[in-house]
Amino acid sequence: MRDPDMHDMFGAFVQSLSWKGSVPSLLSSILQRLVACFPIASDEQNILNFLDEAKGKLGCPIVYQQDIRVVKTERQSTKEMHYFRDFNSSCVKEPQYFTFHEILKCGQAYNEGYTVALRGLEFRYQSISAIADTLALMFGQPSVGANLYLTPPNSQGLACHFDDHCVFVCQIFGSKQWTVYSPPSQLLPRLYDNLLGSVVDYTKAGRREFILREGDILYIPRGFPHKACTESGVGDGSPGFSLHLTLSIEVEPPFEWGGVAHFALHHWSENQKRLFYDGSNILSQKLVLVSVNLLHVAIGIISNLDPCFRKACLTAAVSLSPVVYESLFQSQRNTFFYLIDKICTESRFMEVISSIEVAVHKNEDPFQQIRWLWVFCMEKETNSEYNTNKSFTSEDILSLCAQHKDKLEALFLNVKSRFCSEVIFEEVVTSHRMLLQKYRSTRKQYINGMISLHDKL
Repeated sequence: MRDPDMHDMFGAFVQSLSWKGSVPSLLSSILQRLVACFPIASDEQNILNFLDEAKGKLGCPIVYQQDIRVVKTERQSTKEMHYFRDFNSSCVKEPQYFTFHEILKCGQAYNEGYTVALRGLEFRYQSISAIADTLALMFGQPSVGANLYLTPPNSQGLACHFDDHCVFVCQIFGSKQWTVYSPPSQLLPRLYDNLLGSVVDYTKAGRREFILREGDILYIPRGFPHKACTESGVGDGSPGFSLHLTLSIEVEPPFEWGGVAHFALHHWSENQKRLFYDGSNILSQKLVLVSVNLLHVAIGIISNLDPCFRKACLTAAVSLSPVVYESLFQSQRNTFFYLIDKICTESRFMEVISSIEVAVHKNEDPFQQIRWLWVFCMEKETNSEYNTNKSFTSEDILSLCAQHKDKLEALFLNVKSRFCSEVIFEEVVTSHRMLLQKYRSTRKQYINGMISLHDKL
């Protein structure tokens, strides 16, 4: 898609580059003013916690792999080559900071066919941050990432791969040829999924090819394998190199539909806790708490198999016309009750118990997928008389099941039935939007701080 307004959208950013036509000088001017942007935990809701962990590191030089990569892929190859091979060694554990010497060598690397990839532009440029924030609001997500890729003529940077996030590719200068393949699976990859070793035979997949020129935008959904390369001697007179920016929409666990289902169960159980827990029978209270947690495991099992649970929830999307919003909201409501129906019909007690047994055998946490929910509840539940999120180890759950299997199974079925029949979509949406605002607030504090730091350099 060619966007006639794209140059206006990125005009302030392009102007800030002060590019005089020399790529090495462009690289040097960009890299010399950058500092490291250390990652903040996705479920962090208190910026002070991050600042305490990062003290002493803020303002450090950029770090290889974290902030910058310099790579190329030979044609017909599936492996990336790093220019700074020592920095990419698996033996290196400490952050590899870029000195002025490495910055100068990036120009040499570019001349040798390497792509320079910069991460986290939303932390470094106010103009890019504003675009990313607008996009995040439009899709109802906490934040959107922005990366920059500079590729020399007749070169390929990254090897063919697929991402765990959706991207909008925005061509700033030059041109680039993209090949996008059919996805290898109907299941969308989740954010933070381990994609290493995900070998796909692209020769058997359907493909589409696109040539992006200045002002063009290409949308690539997560899970779609793709590669991109520049050509030399482009017939339309555009330069052989390419400068493009990607805007990454990362659907974090709380904001995919599976996360919404977990949040809905939490919200419902919070509203029911006085009915569930009268304080007179500690064992009964334990069993009810465990039943709720077992239903969380059941939701996790279903969401691993049903593609709908992995899609982004858009109930918090803004900047839409009233007609579009009303249509979208009704569509989201239908999706929500599709999930509830799946939970009602496919949550099986023994399957859940077997899943926990397998997790124990593998030394895995069956609740890892909803760690964000426990973090969210931690502070709120500290002084609560009715803690609906009391932590139980897998061994505790299996022990209670061994001693009270029939009673626990009956309670599980009762909790499932009541949740599926009593949950109210509009209440879940209202509460879920408050969670989104907590995430957005912390991200915004960090982004504003990093932009302010870069502005002072």
